[in-house]
Amino acid sequence: MLDIIRPGDDRYPLVRHVYSAEGSPAAVVRPRVPAEVPEALAFARQEGGPFSVRSGGHGISSISTNVGGTVIDLGALSTIERIDDRVVEVGPGARWGRVASTLRPWGLAISSGDSGDVGVGGLATTGGIGLMGRKHGLTIDSLVGADIVTADGVVRTLSPTDEPDLFWAVRGAGANFGIVTGFRFRASTDASVVHASFAYAIADTAGFLERWGATVESAPRSISAFLYLFGGAQPFAQATVVFAGTDTDAAVRALEPFTRIGQVVGRRAEATAYADVLPTSGAVHSGQQTAVTRTGLAVHLDRRISRSLASLTRGGEADMIQLRSVGGAINDVPSSATAYAHRHQNFSVTAVSMNGLQSLDAAWQESRELMDGLYLSFESGHAPERVEDAFPPETLDRLRRLKAHWDPDGIFDQNFAIDRVASA
Repeated sequence: MLDIIRPGDDRYPLVRHVYSAEGSPAAVVRPRVPAEVPEALAFARQEGGPFSVRSGGHGISSISTNVGGTVIDLGALSTIERIDDRVVEVGPGARWGRVASTLRPWGLAISSGDSGDVGVGGLATTGGIGLMGRKHGLTIDSLVGADIVTADGVVRTLSPTDEPDLFWAVRGAGANFGIVTGFRFRASTDASVVHASFAYAIADTAGFLERWGATVESAPRSISAFLYLFGGAQPFAQATVVFAGTDTDAAVRALEPFTRIGQVVGRRAEATAYADVLPTSGAVHSGQQTAVTRTGLAVHLDRRISRSLASLTRGGEADMIQLRSVGGAINDVPSSATAYAHRHQNFSVTAVSMNGLQSLDAAWQESRELMDGLYLSFESGHAPERVEDAFPPETLDRLRRLKAHWDPDGIFDQNFAIDRVASA
């Protein structure tokens, strides 16, 4: 018997929303074991209406809830098991903070993101830009196998040799092809890192961003760096920089250039477990994050992009800009190897606004035109044009051919549906 939560159930307030949006689905189905997922999918198809899949985490793009439809909530599928020396199997409903804590005693880690509250399933099917990415690649680059329920209700095992086309698509196209019920990752042995935090007071925002970009690109691959830029009367920035490994002397040398980017008003560095780098609250998601986001990928933080981003914070249209390093090992992977094809950029750029879409969209347009691609997990705009930004033409053509084969009825259509065509 499926566990189906409807309005009026005491548990409904705990499962109706996601982190970035409120929802009011007619039913939330919670499979207790992977074998119940085909039944849950059949229920959703029979019910009709909107249909969402939720792995149990943030959902910044807000697509894992809906109004009046069905949500398949995979939060109970959260097992984490070691199945080989470095291979671990993880359920889609686990959150990355618990994954990191579980792997820590085994001396293992998987680069995921910057929050322990993010669910495994959404991130591990879209990309995974994490704090060890320049050394170990995207989260999907650690994926060696998966189990998926496709639109026909069949459970399929994916690997480089089992349904390789579908395995290619799952690594980057989100939930467009089915419901992943289990992931197999080859973890790294960098369970210990050096974690540094910097705070900067900024006089010249554009110049600071140019220097930040140059410093990150010239850093050794053991360095991955995330910057959070705030505007206002006195612009400032906070940075999280991670050195993947335990060589503290090398870490000191690698971190030193970050002290010369701008006026440092606070700094801290410590050798710690990777698991301790990921802040984890475990809070119930209640639509508490009301910001809207626009995002893109940049090859470099050159003068034009830096000036454009500076103007966003100066004018107040963006309350924060987040810049995540990519490059390094991420770019070693051929662009055709996974459905995530952005393998030449060095930065993921996300603008966050509390003021609504209209003011942000108008101001973001200049920056968008300077970007080169898009990472779907950070985008809260759902227009079909965003799908075309996210996938280069050859990749999108291949995805659409596979979509027509694996999901001909377009059942999985709320996760930036790749079969929707932008209007001319």
